[in-house]
Amino acid sequence: MFTGIRAITDSNKKEVLELKIAEQQQGFIEPVSHCLADAEKDTRYIPLALYENGEIIGFSMYGKFDEQIWLDRYLIDERFQGKGLGRYFFRALLEDLLELYPNQPVYLSVFEQNKVAIQLYQKFGFSFTEEVDENGEKIMIYPNGGL
Repeated sequence: MFTGIRAITDSNKKEVLELKIAEQQQGFIEPVSHCLADAEKDTRYIPLALYENGEIIGFSMYGKFDEQIWLDRYLIDERFQGKGLGRYFFRALLEDLLELYPNQPVYLSVFEQNKVAIQLYQKFGFSFTEEVDENGEKIMIYPNGGL
């Protein structure tokens, strides 16, 4: 079965919209419907479906804004959390971004209370900047020195 990352199309959009995060993650990321609406309004966003064994298990979205690469949204459906898939797909997404945008740092933002996500990002080499985004999220950077 297929495991990997695919574009979101009419054929998989309904399944992507059914993804849910765990209750304790509510407020840390927008619903997928909101993310897809953002991507429709701003074509700099690239929304992606994450597949494990042919089944959609997660969602991500990245974009290039003012010469900065942002891994803007990332989630694994609550049914598939705790199985190592978050680490697996985060590595795959980061590797793809580093290949697409060589020698460019990758940014993301995270709420300070989202300790699980922060640990994941730090394991892959992201570190905090001194900046905070317009939503009060702390900005992290991957300097793009290799995995």
